[in-house]
Amino acid sequence: MMKTDLQHRQTNDDLPKGHRFVGTRPKQVVERPASGKEPHGLRPEPRQSSAKPLAPPPGPGLVDRDARSEVLGMPASRAEMPRRTFLRRGLAAAGTLAIPTILGRGVWAGDAVPPPSERIGVGLIGRGAMGSGHLRRLAGDSSFQLLGVCDVDRVRREAGKSTADDIYASEKAQGTYHGCVAYRDYRELLARDDLDAVVIATPDHWHTYQAIDAMKAGKDVYCEKPISMTIEEGQRTVEVARRYRRVYQTGTQYRSIPAIRRVCQFVREGGLGKVKSVFALWQNLAGWIGSERCRPYAAVLNPAVCGPSYVPLDFALPAEPVPEGLDWDLWVGPAPWRPFNTLYHANPSPGVVPWAFADAFGVTSLTWHLAHSADVIQYALGLERSGPVEVIHPSSGEFPTLTCRYSNGTLLHLIDHWGMAKDLYHAVPADARLAGNFGGLFVGERGWVTSMSAGGPVEAGPDSLLEEIKLRTREVNIGANDHHANWLAGIRTRQAPSTDEEIGHRSASLGHLANIACWTGRSVKWDPVKEEFPGDDVANRMRSRAPRAPWRM
Repeated sequence: MMKTDLQHRQTNDDLPKGHRFVGTRPKQVVERPASGKEPHGLRPEPRQSSAKPLAPPPGPGLVDRDARSEVLGMPASRAEMPRRTFLRRGLAAAGTLAIPTILGRGVWAGDAVPPPSERIGVGLIGRGAMGSGHLRRLAGDSSFQLLGVCDVDRVRREAGKSTADDIYASEKAQGTYHGCVAYRDYRELLARDDLDAVVIATPDHWHTYQAIDAMKAGKDVYCEKPISMTIEEGQRTVEVARRYRRVYQTGTQYRSIPAIRRVCQFVREGGLGKVKSVFALWQNLAGWIGSERCRPYAAVLNPAVCGPSYVPLDFALPAEPVPEGLDWDLWVGPAPWRPFNTLYHANPSPGVVPWAFADAFGVTSLTWHLAHSADVIQYALGLERSGPVEVIHPSSGEFPTLTCRYSNGTLLHLIDHWGMAKDLYHAVPADARLAGNFGGLFVGERGWVTSMSAGGPVEAGPDSLLEEIKLRTREVNIGANDHHANWLAGIRTRQAPSTDEEIGHRSASLGHLANIACWTGRSVKWDPVKEEFPGDDVANRMRSRAPRAPWRM
């Protein structure tokens, strides 16, 4: 039977110093510094947009794509349309979608780079591992003009500025580019009148707050997954995007990979018949910490103590001196206070997100696996704007792993490795080839198919299904996606992109629901329309958490 971290620490006496139980979940009690003051400096209120806000749609229910696009397509004020006249719907959506993700600076309308006045002014918030990739994509695309790079770490933001200046070197020499500005505080970047949009690639705990501030400032948003730390944060993101009529793209890049889209469309259109079961990886934390790549954490998080935890852990690493040039207080922001430790901030090995293990900053398996898979799976099921109606805990005895049940009867089983789909559930033949870290395994009336990525090809059985899907190649090319271009199309046409705020919220919610089931140690019912646990006060309290003062959504 799966054990959660709570089952190892049942009383306040067992918790680390400075922690206590709130409901059924251990939380940190923030200790004030010796000065008696909160560990944050001056925090001016985020700049509010001058745009007249729209009333949000009634209730938290679902809004279809046509309705969402209609809202976005109503230009009424400066905050509802980008500043430049080139966004006057001069490009049709279909044509824009064909623009590759990365364009050379000289590739545009017969190798003529458009002048700065006809480009989308964009800024980058967060120049870590993911932010570095976004920076090169944005600066290399002639549709954008990268105006600023923001990071609380001086080394990172200056490196980002240098990279941008190198990419724009030829234009700078011609006097058509005036340089990329480095910012410590993202609110200074948002205050620019020439900024149309931002890409947010900060740690999880910042996504909601920075996206909301950006949208209130009249900027369109591309935000890395997951878009929220809690269900309430996701709801608030959806509300603000609708109220301020912003184009919001969730950074679920796998949705825009051609091979994965083809598989999802095949399943969505009934190619498998009725889908009975879906399998997705949701690896336990002990499995990660016990691996070679996570060895730096072994001294702090002993798998023998943590157990097979599937949720972020409530812990604080030993305090270390804050490096010069790093605003650690601003890095922590709205999250519960933690002293600086290098393991939070610097990747100890490629592919490891250091802060994700701590529940103050990340959502662990949601960040690792479900953030990549949930959107793709729910899209294939035609449920990307809804969610499950029940999360079944293994302690119920109904299924050996955590399982989500949807209203149409489809079951989503969250497993540690693909062998479980064979050995525990006997869903596919024992000799079936299954590989890849992210994606889903769909089992229907006519057979099975995978939507694998990050190392795995598309597989199916019987083999005739692959012919029906009509893939040019079974290999999944992660770099072959138009996710940024899709966002660009939305900015130009004021139509919803492929993974708008509602879809991003529903994808993240799937992970939040799984976490809550683990925190409670039992199965939970869920109403995806009202977005609440019917009659379950304990679970409902876990839909939100209070930010560290003075931050607020």
